[in-house]
Amino acid sequence: MKALVYHGPNDVQLDDKPHPTIQNPDDAILRVTTTALCGSDLHLYHGTVAGMEPGQTLGHEFMGVIEEIGSAVQEVKVGDKVVIPFNINCGRCWYCMHELWTQCDRSNPKGELGGSFGYTQVLGGYDGGQAEYVRIPFANTVAALKVPDKIKADEQVLFLSDILPTGYFGADIANVQPGDDVAVFGAGPVGYFAVMSSFLRGAARVFSIDHWPMRLNKIKDLGAQIINFDNEDPVERIRKETKGKGRQYALEQNQAQGTEIAKRLDRFLVSLFIVR
Repeated sequence: MKALVYHGPNDVQLDDKPHPTIQNPDDAILRVTTTALCGSDLHLYHGTVAGMEPGQTLGHEFMGVIEEIGSAVQEVKVGDKVVIPFNINCGRCWYCMHELWTQCDRSNPKGELGGSFGYTQVLGGYDGGQAEYVRIPFANTVAALKVPDKIKADEQVLFLSDILPTGYFGADIANVQPGDDVAVFGAGPVGYFAVMSSFLRGAARVFSIDHWPMRLNKIKDLGAQIINFDNEDPVERIRKETKGKGRQYALEQNQAQGTEIAKRLDRFLVSLFIVR
């Protein structure tokens, strides 16, 4: 089968690899129908993530059709279309039973962190989904996001694998409440879904701050108020719009500029979180 394989920093190639096989009773084999690229794939490509070794198939945002199942798999059957989450979890350990899925201590045979698809030996060394086929361990838990028959286009559900939940998680830990004003720093894909999620949680206004017009205009379609920091000072704009009211929550993800703006906006936002 064809797979996108890491060979070293700045060296990714489309290789022929063996078709994956059932290794454990709760494994499944997935025929990949659609996969996505993630910004964090660039970190792997550039060789800046510890534990990335040549030979690993990339990809942690993918979906497809179950082609084969192990003897212990009950939650999915051959022919089911499923979305595969980024993280791998057993569903039975203490962490999983307490819904701390990413901390699963049984899914990573190579360390204490939880396992993930296509993301270094540190997270288990599992091959990812930028391939024609992929082995799904713990399929009773991992592959449980079955796609309803009425949904025909993969693009309608693919983002449930990672990026939409990441954006929603930002809104969740910022504790966005109905009527809040929210500022999202970064208008990339995660920022897009963070804006969407803030509105879903009842935000009255959402400010999207970036300097790429194409991204800002896309987010404007969601109803957000956009701020291009090349053209105006986000701090002054948001202070003016919020009239200095409210309190501040902050979540930061690799955004130094957002940190400085957050400091200057102290106490001037009802909710603030920073995402790329």
